[in-house]
Amino acid sequence: MSRAPKSLPLPTTQARQIWLRAQRLDTRAPFGEGAQAVADAVSHLGYVQIDTINVIERCHHHILFNRIPFYSRADLRHAQSVDRSVFEYWTHALSYVPSNDFRFFLPAMREHKREGHRWYASVTPGDTRKVMRLLRAGPLTIRDIEDDVLTEKEHLWQSRKPSKRALQLAFYTGVATISARQGMLKTYDLMTRHFGWDKLPKPASAKEITAYLLDRALRSQGVVSLDSVCHLDAPSKKAVASLIAARVRRGELMPVAIEGAGKQEHWAQPSALEPHEVSPDLVHILSPFDPLIIQRKRTNLIFGYNHLFEAYVPKAKRKLGYFALPVLVGDEIVAALDLKTDRQAKKLLMQKWTWLGQAKKMAGRKELKQKIEDELDRFERFQLAE
Repeated sequence: MSRAPKSLPLPTTQARQIWLRAQRLDTRAPFGEGAQAVADAVSHLGYVQIDTINVIERCHHHILFNRIPFYSRADLRHAQSVDRSVFEYWTHALSYVPSNDFRFFLPAMREHKREGHRWYASVTPGDTRKVMRLLRAGPLTIRDIEDDVLTEKEHLWQSRKPSKRALQLAFYTGVATISARQGMLKTYDLMTRHFGWDKLPKPASAKEITAYLLDRALRSQGVVSLDSVCHLDAPSKKAVASLIAARVRRGELMPVAIEGAGKQEHWAQPSALEPHEVSPDLVHILSPFDPLIIQRKRTNLIFGYNHLFEAYVPKAKRKLGYFALPVLVGDEIVAALDLKTDRQAKKLLMQKWTWLGQAKKMAGRKELKQKIEDELDRFERFQLAE
């Protein structure tokens, strides 16, 4: 009986470089530019999270800007509405995902259609018939429906409009899709009409979905744990763990022991472990919803940075600020900037600058600050564009 391979020790500095390379934050323009760059970036990352907070530009634009230096919001609109290379659906949160991955989401859509969705249990058959009649006539936004009788919310984020809830349920069941988005105003269309399909594609099997989850994580994370593959998706862990074990036995994956991880197991493809340095001149002002930051425990393990999302924390108790953005310089997170865009005055406002880690006491911080301020100038131009 063959023994399980011994874990390869992996310093956190190397783990950072592997993850940054996988996230394409180790080079200035990994995807080129234009709508095709958006499609390629979303395809590589697997998903780009959408969020409603707009104290600065919303996170889906921000995440793409960090990987596409000449990114324009119009590029995402083109990818979603014209090329149809990306579409919106739920991953661990509402996200843009590659249209080529559609079949991996179909089983979840069918389950919602069969069993309902707990967030939209109040949607009545009459509400559904009404929005379906309107959808068949053509794409629509919630503003196009004027005869709703408002109802009480069942939870904080729910709409008071029954038609909006019915549209959202149609979205989760795969009957409708978001064909366009202007800010946070969504245009819904029939899924088949939007994509020009006679019928929906064949759904992926459970086995294919498990492989998809693992391959997506390996591509975008480099070194993975069971938690990082199945972020907020505990039911998938058992199947993913079995697949990881099988790939380790075949020599396709290697167990690694990240410095400071304790008993938490990690794995990587042997090719991902090749040495790779990150330029110390690269500066990225990251969204708190960036894939490098959103898994807080993983970010803390590999970068030694525990991000605090304090938008819902009372002002007096905040440490970093309402909407602090981590600053990545080379392969280290050196600061957190609490920024706000004043769109009327056309200025990016600095609410608070917090130095982190070694940057708190390092010599030559003046030069580091200048690098960050140069990137802030570029970031401000992006904030105020369009």
